[in-house]
Amino acid sequence: MKSKKFIAAGLAVAMAVGVAGCGPQTGPNEAGGTVIGAVAGGLIGSRFGGGAGKVAAVMAGTMVGGFLGNQIGRGLDQQAQQQASFAQSQAVAMGQRQNWSAPSGARGYVDPGPVYYESNRVCRQYTHTIMIGGRAQQGVGTACRAADGRWDIVS
Repeated sequence: MKSKKFIAAGLAVAMAVGVAGCGPQTGPNEAGGTVIGAVAGGLIGSRFGGGAGKVAAVMAGTMVGGFLGNQIGRGLDQQAQQQASFAQSQAVAMGQRQNWSAPSGARGYVDPGPVYYESNRVCRQYTHTIMIGGRAQQGVGTACRAADGRWDIVS
């Protein structure tokens, strides 16, 4: 089982590197966002299907995640990405809106939804809004609490 996850993760990383190199001119934020998004998308995709279906899910997740990560990375520097990630973790754990801003001027907020139970786990959806170039970009995700008490992003 672990070897399949390792293979899926390796495939996601390999595709992420390939996707990052596809743009004619990518800055460090775009490339980093592409890789992070592609890896996350590939790992999410690896949780679905089996056999050829799993490979297709990993590939689709990698491509979609890479594209979205590239678009967000284009507008966020490393500090902004760290601020956004920390706010997302805090909002999910505390159940309260978390605002964030970076010295570059990037800003956003995370609104957590109510908790619910899925497969004996405590979960919650959240909406992350990021202001890029004066326009709001929103993403919706789901996090569930792991056995050790931390919250894992599951989609």
